[in-house]
Amino acid sequence: MSVLVAAEHRRGELRDVSYEAITAGRELADARGVDLHVAVVAGDVDAFAEELNREGVDAIHAVADGEEFDHNAYRAAASTLADRVDAGAVVLPNSVNGLDYAPALAESLGVPLVTDAVGIEYDDGLTVTREMYGSKVETTVDVEGDRFVLTVRGGEWPPAEGVGDATVETADIDLPESGARVTGFEEVGGGDVDIADADVLVSVGRGIEEEENIELIEDLADALGATLSASRPIVDNGWLPKNRQVGQSGKVVTPDVYIAVGISGAVQHVAGMKGSDTIVAINTDPNAPIFDIADYGIVGDLFDVVPELIDEFA
Repeated sequence: MSVLVAAEHRRGELRDVSYEAITAGRELADARGVDLHVAVVAGDVDAFAEELNREGVDAIHAVADGEEFDHNAYRAAASTLADRVDAGAVVLPNSVNGLDYAPALAESLGVPLVTDAVGIEYDDGLTVTREMYGSKVETTVDVEGDRFVLTVRGGEWPPAEGVGDATVETADIDLPESGARVTGFEEVGGGDVDIADADVLVSVGRGIEEEENIELIEDLADALGATLSASRPIVDNGWLPKNRQVGQSGKVVTPDVYIAVGISGAVQHVAGMKGSDTIVAINTDPNAPIFDIADYGIVGDLFDVVPELIDEFA
């Protein structure tokens, strides 16, 4: 028996959640004492396989067919590979693409499906931690049997690192013809930056009070060489575009440094940034939930604190 992780790529680049899924898959493989296999379907599979060869990966299977995501191709490839490597667990990203074929994959394998995992434990059986009610409540799901399909939420596991020594094979799989194909991409709510790629984020919340005050936070971001982002109220007010929103209804980000300015730390926002390496919070309320996850906290008025930070770093 083994564990199989299906990697995900978009527009020629592997997505970060692929490396995070490898970490989750390795966790399962270690608990079960089995090998970890990784599958990559379509696109430049040779280049993808090289990038996916991280520490802890035992074998990589490259299925060179197509250019972009195809529901039928991914389901067929993952199902066939799961049978070939006797995968007791198949791990997919909990993404638009992953959720598009995960149910069909579980059905074809005749195994249960558990989605949106934020934590896993394996001790004579799988226990999955999930969040409900807008991430206000954590629940656990016990999975019967030793075979299952699991989707993992991005930003919940650290990305796999290092260079591995996995075997790489080109998997010859007879994929079905699809009645649908990707003909192009349209950026909805896009903009000049992708906050998910930023190393340092300065995020502004409702504590900024007025739209004209955002310029102060922009100045801080410029002084730090950072990217500006925001909590949902700022976007809902139309003060910053949707592509700047961090949180459950925005983007999940994992920068090296995340500076939360005037953000209280609602669970929906925290769900999108708690994977940051270092979190700095500035808030007037010492009991604000953001301080529960912050590595460094400043209790003070942002209109006093931020100008001093700008002077220090400019």
